[in-house]
Amino acid sequence: MARSKGRGSQEVNAGSMADIAFLLLIFFLVTTTMASDKGILNILPPKLDPNVPPPDIQKNERNIYTILINANDDLLVEGEYRRSPDGLDKEIKEFVLNFGAPTEKGVALYNTLPATVQAQALRRPESSDDPTEAVVSIKTNRGTSYELFLEVFDLAKKAYFEIYGERVGLTAEEYRKLTGDDDATQALLDRGKENLPMAISIAEPDKIGGN
Repeated sequence: MARSKGRGSQEVNAGSMADIAFLLLIFFLVTTTMASDKGILNILPPKLDPNVPPPDIQKNERNIYTILINANDDLLVEGEYRRSPDGLDKEIKEFVLNFGAPTEKGVALYNTLPATVQAQALRRPESSDDPTEAVVSIKTNRGTSYELFLEVFDLAKKAYFEIYGERVGLTAEEYRKLTGDDDATQALLDRGKENLPMAISIAEPDKIGGN
């Protein structure tokens, strides 16, 4: 009886596996979109010339909306203690849209506002003179949490974006998403903030509650 010949062990050629893995790696590197965190998109002021003294800017206190955040994340808003920043956007918007003692620029700005925005304008003499004079000042301690600072900062920006959006018939979120990639959206961006800059001042933190 003939004996069956045993088959020899079959080996898989692994030489091409490395080439395939390399090609797959290149494929995913080329086709994968990486998310990028853009952070806070703010334009910083130019560096001051050390040989030139800083300008002496006189500002009436009623034109400055002060927000202080201590190392325990407690807030002092216009001298009033509070634990939460809830509602700050609404209050800041009322402050900015106040015409307590409008300047010529303020009167000119008011006349360009649509009726819906004019209807929201206040005339409190103890508040800001007009939107062209209003400044929102945010000051922290070294120990203030970054999360709370960003929340307060974003609420201040939201107040302005609501005004800008309403000037061109958009919501705050719709205006915020405008990219300015074309002439039409750039025109909306410019018309929304025309003669009304986003005046948010970030003061130097106090050395309290941190290193």
